[in-house]
Amino acid sequence: PSDDSRGYRRLFTDLQTWLAECTGFAAISLQPNAGSQGEYAGLLTIRAYHRARGEADRHICLIPTSAHGTNPASAVMAGMKVVTVDCDDEGNIDVADLEAKAAKHSEALAALMVTYPSTHGVFEEAITHICEVIHGHGGQVYLDGANMNAMVGLCRPGDFGADVCHLNLHKTFCIPHGGGGPGMGPIGVAKHLAPYVPGDPLGGSGQAAGPVSAAPYGSPSILPITWAYIRMLGGEGLRRASEVAILNANYVAKRLEPHFPVLYRGTQGRVAHECILDLRPFKAVGVQVDDVAKRLMDFGFHAPTMSFPVAGTLMIEPT
Repeated sequence: PSDDSRGYRRLFTDLQTWLAECTGFAAISLQPNAGSQGEYAGLLTIRAYHRARGEADRHICLIPTSAHGTNPASAVMAGMKVVTVDCDDEGNIDVADLEAKAAKHSEALAALMVTYPSTHGVFEEAITHICEVIHGHGGQVYLDGANMNAMVGLCRPGDFGADVCHLNLHKTFCIPHGGGGPGMGPIGVAKHLAPYVPGDPLGGSGQAAGPVSAAPYGSPSILPITWAYIRMLGGEGLRRASEVAILNANYVAKRLEPHFPVLYRGTQGRVAHECILDLRPFKAVGVQVDDVAKRLMDFGFHAPTMSFPVAGTLMIEPT
């Protein structure tokens, strides 16, 4: 009942305002229950936008080989056909390959899904140009905001030219990660996409994209954690958290560099929010990446992400 939900409505309004300011987008939907569901919701929003403009035949989604595994899965679920884009030796999107494939599929191009900073742990320095290429062929840019913990207070996806972006509240905004949920994956959208975000499952919304959750605001019982985190830190504190996450990733990379190759770096020799240690040379002496992970646990350390995004590696991410 509306009389019993005034506190929640204040919570929703505050968070939508704050998250829009953090991301540079015009509107925020709090409905998706996970980052993966946020991807799905964002792509449905893009499809609804194309349909409303009489371009329902736009169904091609370009996805770099560095993408999260949920990206192609979400695109297929949203009724799109995935075309992969190559990455270069430094882990960045191969811009020439992107331009060629965007031109080839220009008439049917629906979207690009790009992770920034990338899953390889580097900032895509050509991100603005990449967005311009996609827009030039009539597509929309879905920016995977899983790594927003390296951006809050420093830069905003909406300013790069991205059209829609999801946020993992469990990583960037402090709600628990893992343990079976619940999760939250809000999406931010540019002004022209705002009318097409997921509709209210209780009816009467008139929105173009169907609902992605059974409740209009996902799992709102965990939103007070994010509300309190943002409220207590404020703009300066949020920026500091991003700076420390990047600083710690580079500290780890530098300390371990003499012992383990670090796979990818930016042009300044730095990593972004995470570093990938290459353990593949140890296979020659019978030591595999899971041996290292288990040995870390023997000493009370939570093992880093194993064999993602590159098999035989450890990805260390100090959020």
